[in-house]
Amino acid sequence: MTEKHLIWDLPLRIFHWSFAVTILASWYTAEQGADLVEIHMQLGFVALALIVFRVLWGVIGPKHARFSQFVPSPKTLLSYLQKSKTDKTTPGHNPLGAMMVILMIVLISAQAISGLFINDDVFSSGPYYGSISNELEKIMRFLHHNTFDFMIAAIGLHLAAVTYYWRVKKQNLVLPMITGKKPAEQVKAVDAIPHSKVILACVVAACCVGFVYWLVVMNAPVIEEFYY
Repeated sequence: MTEKHLIWDLPLRIFHWSFAVTILASWYTAEQGADLVEIHMQLGFVALALIVFRVLWGVIGPKHARFSQFVPSPKTLLSYLQKSKTDKTTPGHNPLGAMMVILMIVLISAQAISGLFINDDVFSSGPYYGSISNELEKIMRFLHHNTFDFMIAAIGLHLAAVTYYWRVKKQNLVLPMITGKKPAEQVKAVDAIPHSKVILACVVAACCVGFVYWLVVMNAPVIEEFYY
């Protein structure tokens, strides 16, 4: 049996697949119009909690989850691109994968946060709708309606890269994100993580859920409407 080393911690893997399901479900509910608009809004809150978790986990999580370990400098990224034809693997995210992580965090953040400030002109509105100026609201509406196109492009690029690594470089990037482990011929034992910090992740996740609940329910302003 091929020896394998733990690289991706369990909380990171749960985040990854939950993130994917949330984006897919958000797209589907948005396409259904008013019928599923409430579920779409709830999914936006879930996406926001996931983003907050990933940012925190990128600071205090295990080695390969931390931004300090995988966000590349311009020099590192350029060097990787110049040597991209080699079969050299990286223990965690390679520089291009790292850039995709940052891009998706930025895009989903823009999508989820902008949704807090807009309405659908018919049935529902975000918890902070009406609390900002009309000019800012127009910006939020523009972001929410257009950022998703960039998300689709980024997801397509990500899937293309995964396929390229699988078919051309003979590296399966999907299975390690399920099992958490990579073969010993791809990573060294010294690069493995000892455990997934599950208890810490549960505490962080609970804090994220509490924060989002406070943000969208307890702290949401009450906007008075006047009818004439």
